[in-house]
This record gives sequence, C-alpha cells and structure tokens, in this order.
Amino acid sequence: MEATNDAGKSLSAYPRPSVAVDAAVLTVSNEGLCVLAVSHDKAPGHDWALPGTFLHEGERLADAVLRSLREKAHVSGRQPKQLHVFDDPQRDPRGWVLSVAHVDVVPLEELEPALATEGVKLLPVANRIPDLPYDHPAIVTKAVERARAAYAAEPDPGGLLTGAFTLRDLRMIHQAVIGEELQRDTFRRAMEPKLVPTGEMTDGARGRPSRLFRIRLP
Repeated sequence: MEATNDAGKSLSAYPRPSVAVDAAVLTVSNEGLCVLAVSHDKAPGHDWALPGTFLHEGERLADAVLRSLREKAHVSGRQPKQLHVFDDPQRDPRGWVLSVAHVDVVPLEELEPALATEGVKLLPVANRIPDLPYDHPAIVTKAVERARAAYAAEPDPGGLLTGAFTLRDLRMIHQAVIGEELQRDTFRRAMEPKLVPTGEMTDGARGRPSRLFRIRLP
C-alpha cells in the first residue's frame, strides 16, 4: 500500500529534491585558519571544492559525511557536527539539491597523511573565503563563524592543541582561529580558570620557562 499524508494524498505526488552532504574541515597551519578542499571537476571554472557526496538510499547523514571524507579526502576517525541546511533551489546547477553541511575542527597533524595524497589541500580562510563551486563559500563562512564563536567562549574547543600547552600556545591558536590579536592579560583572565596546571614547566629553550596546562574537563 502506497504511503499517504494526513489528507490522503500520495507521498509520491510531492517533488523530491536530491540530498547531499558537504563538510567544512577547519584547521590551523602556518597560513592561519584553513579549510580542507578536494579536487573537483563537476563545476566548470572550479578545480577545488569541499568534500561532499549525495546521500544513498537508506543511508544516515552522518554516515554519508564519513564516507565522503574517507573516499574523497582520505580522512577517517572524525565526527563532524551538523552545521546548517543549505536549501536554495538554485544552489546547484545540476538540479534541486539540498545540502546538509557539517563542520569539524581538526589538528593539523591529523590531516597530514591526507594532505600528502594527490587531490587534497588546504585553502586559507582567515582573510578571504576562497572561490568554490555551488554555495560552498557560504558553507565555509558559516563554519568559520561557528568556530570563531566557540573559540571566543572556551579554550581550544576543537582540540587543535595536542598534549599540554602554555598560555601563549593557547592564545596563538585562538588568534589564528578568531583572526585578530588578543590582549594577553585579558585572554589569560578569561581562559586560565578553565584550565588545569599540569605542575610541569617548559624547558626554557625558547625564553623563560612557562607553566603547562590542560583543559579542565566538565
């Protein structure tokens, strides 16, 4: 028996868009805040795009995102979060396609194996959103806004720093994500209560020894 809505109209009578997923994977390199891009030949004039794919029948959105990252960007072991649904009917010249965009913030060292493969690279986004196909610039813009809001409130919520770190290390990462210089004392007062001292110090090889911290768990 064919499914119907409450008014008895067949569900097959309604138009059905294709559903895609796209992932904005952000990291910090020596060029500042960057987004991961993969080679792309589906849109004339654009050689790079966000990793993405169409949803398969019976597939969960989260599984589609992981599949696209694994197959197109050679990135595994992550759990991107839903960012926004981009539903402009004109967003894709190939047809009516909704994109459920996802975002992830990843330490650079975790992306290095992927970046060593052909067809994967980082695009700086600190000062200018790169020219990408479809509405991928809008996806990147919203992902950057989400990351900057998170980094304005909490110490390194994306886990860009691995292991123990100094307050200067933390401030440098926050500056790279937020895209502006942060006043040292103001930053320390805001973030230090959310950190746990390890009881250890740096070796002083690059200046005076400094205290090492970890993020305080909830």
